[in-house]
Amino acid sequence: MQEETARSAIDTFISAFNASDDSYVTALLSQALTSDVVFWGPLGRSEGIAAVERFVLDIRRHPAGTGTMVRCSAVDMPGEWARYQWVFTTPDGGPRLAGTDVVHLRRSLIDQVIVFAGEIEPSAS
Repeated sequence: MQEETARSAIDTFISAFNASDDSYVTALLSQALTSDVVFWGPLGRSEGIAAVERFVLDIRRHPAGTGTMVRCSAVDMPGEWARYQWVFTTPDGGPRLAGTDVVHLRRSLIDQVIVFAGEIEPSAS
């Protein structure tokens, strides 16, 4: 049940990247995130849905064209934290970015997002 709730919030969050129009982004984020969400993204720490919305809109306006964000793994949820992998692909074989997000849930909504973009290289032995 807990993983299903997390999966629903995560998939709603991801759907904001793929909304048919920018005007739907805020509503989708509001269904997935707490109003005081803490977002640790590639550019540092920010707080609130408006900050996450700016990030999502920036991704949606990628110079290579509007891309598609998909969750490409199961949701792994030990306790109140969950992680999943995602892929963002731009049209016509443009740039592709993959990563892992770690999220914390509070009352069925995401209150923290930590974005790990890119692949982790194997350690040198």
